[in-house]
Amino acid sequence: MDKNLLIFIAVGLVFMYFVTNFVNDLQEEDEQLQSTAYQKKHSFDKFMKTDSIGQTILDVAGESSEVQISAWNQSKLKHELIEYFPDFDTMKLFAKERVRGEILHSKLYQHIDSVEKRFFSGEIDAEKAKKELETLK
Repeated sequence: MDKNLLIFIAVGLVFMYFVTNFVNDLQEEDEQLQSTAYQKKHSFDKFMKTDSIGQTILDVAGESSEVQISAWNQSKLKHELIEYFPDFDTMKLFAKERVRGEILHSKLYQHIDSVEKRFFSGEIDAEKAKKELETLK
């Protein structure tokens, strides 16, 4: 390949990177420029808070059950919870300390208990258990 072509491609990629980051920054700052995809992705960010010791928590207390479950399914805490698999006691403790909202607490505990029983009985394997933990209904 020609050396000039490689330089042209590299400059083009760098330019695209900066333009994309610039547009994302504009969308963050200006509500009129936010696309529907951006709004959907960040619609539950208002529920993410920091507790007194600096941990990120999901605070959905007072919201409807649909909003609480949707916020959980979109949160990064869900992926953090799954990292504790197969230590179900730690998962329950994590949910107790990092999630606020009675409806979500009860559904999350029931879901973790259900997956735990089915996993230890041999009904499902580790991959299926992780997949089930990823979605809360």
